[in-house]
Amino acid sequence: MKENQPSHHQTATYLTNYALSELVKYVMEDTGCSIEEAMEQVYNSPLMTALQDEEGELYVQSPAYLYELMKGCQTFILS
Repeated sequence: MKENQPSHHQTATYLTNYALSELVKYVMEDTGCSIEEAMEQVYNSPLMTALQDEEGELYVQSPAYLYELMKGCQTFILS
C-alpha cells in the first residue's frame, strides 16, 4: 500500500459515514421528521448492521440504492 492511500478500513468508514448522512437526509425529506427522528430510524434499521459489515461491502452501493433497501425492510416504517 502506498503511503498516501487510505487503508481499506478508512475507505469503508468514510463511505459508510457518507451513506448514513445521505440516508438521514432522505428520511427527513420523505417524512418531514426531525434530524433526530431520522437518525433514529436509520440507526435502528436492519440495514445498519449490514452496512457496517466491511466484508459485505454494502457501503460501496449508492445511498439512493441503500435507501430503497432500507425502505423495503419490514421493520422500517416511514411515518
